[in-house]
Amino acid sequence: METIKIKDDKEFITLGQLLKIEGIIYTGGEAKIFLEENEVLVDGQRDTRRGRKLYRGMNVQIGEEIYNLI
Repeated sequence: METIKIKDDKEFITLGQLLKIEGIIYTGGEAKIFLEENEVLVDGQRDTRRGRKLYRGMNVQIGEEIYNLI
Protein backbone atom coordinates (compact mmCIF):
# COMPACT_ATOMS: atom_id res chain seq x y z
CA MET A 1 0.00 0.00 0.00
CA GLU A 2 1.31 3.41 -0.95
CA THR A 3 0.41 6.60 0.90
CA ILE A 4 -0.56 9.82 -0.89
CA LYS A 5 -0.51 12.97 1.25
CA ILE A 6 -3.05 15.64 0.38
CA LYS A 7 -1.52 19.08 0.94
CA ASP A 8 -2.64 20.70 4.19
CA ASP A 9 -4.27 23.61 2.35
CA LYS A 10 -6.37 21.26 0.19
CA GLU A 11 -9.52 19.44 1.23
CA PHE A 12 -9.30 16.88 -1.59
CA ILE A 13 -7.57 15.91 -4.83
CA THR A 14 -9.23 14.52 -7.94
CA LEU A 15 -8.76 11.05 -9.34
CA GLY A 16 -7.10 12.61 -12.39
CA GLN A 17 -4.63 14.45 -10.13
CA LEU A 18 -3.77 11.21 -8.34
CA LEU A 19 -3.03 9.53 -11.67
CA LYS A 20 -0.75 12.44 -12.62
CA ILE A 21 1.00 12.51 -9.22
CA GLU A 22 1.82 8.83 -9.57
CA GLY A 23 3.09 9.25 -13.14
CA ILE A 24 0.45 6.91 -14.54
CA ILE A 25 -0.71 9.61 -16.97
CA TYR A 26 0.74 12.96 -18.02
CA THR A 27 -2.31 14.99 -19.13
CA GLY A 28 -5.94 15.33 -18.08
CA GLY A 29 -7.04 14.03 -21.47
CA GLU A 30 -5.17 10.80 -20.85
CA ALA A 31 -7.09 10.34 -17.58
CA LYS A 32 -10.42 9.88 -19.34
CA ILE A 33 -9.03 7.20 -21.65
CA PHE A 34 -7.10 5.48 -18.86
CA LEU A 35 -10.18 5.30 -16.62
CA GLU A 36 -12.32 3.88 -19.42
CA GLU A 37 -9.77 1.18 -20.28
CA ASN A 38 -8.55 0.21 -16.79
CA GLU A 39 -10.33 -0.85 -13.64
CA VAL A 40 -9.88 1.77 -10.95
CA LEU A 41 -11.59 1.20 -7.61
CA VAL A 42 -12.34 4.00 -5.15
CA ASP A 43 -13.15 2.49 -1.75
CA GLY A 44 -13.95 -0.79 -3.51
CA GLN A 45 -16.26 0.68 -6.18
CA ARG A 46 -15.32 1.13 -9.84
CA ASP A 47 -15.08 4.78 -10.87
CA THR A 48 -14.39 6.29 -14.28
CA ARG A 49 -14.69 9.99 -13.38
CA ARG A 50 -11.40 11.87 -13.56
CA GLY A 51 -12.95 14.66 -11.48
CA ARG A 52 -13.96 12.29 -8.66
CA LYS A 53 -13.03 13.99 -5.39
CA LEU A 54 -10.74 11.97 -3.16
CA TYR A 55 -10.55 12.84 0.53
CA ARG A 56 -8.24 11.78 3.35
CA GLY A 57 -8.97 8.24 4.49
CA MET A 58 -10.08 7.00 1.06
CA ASN A 59 -8.37 4.15 -0.78
CA VAL A 60 -7.84 3.90 -4.53
CA GLN A 61 -6.85 0.64 -6.20
CA ILE A 62 -5.26 0.64 -9.63
CA GLY A 63 -4.35 -2.87 -10.71
CA GLU A 64 -2.56 -4.48 -7.79
CA GLU A 65 -1.47 -1.15 -6.25
CA ILE A 66 -3.52 0.42 -3.45
CA TYR A 67 -3.15 4.09 -2.58
CA ASN A 68 -4.21 5.40 0.83
CA LEU A 69 -4.93 9.12 1.01
CA ILE A 70 -3.86 10.96 4.15
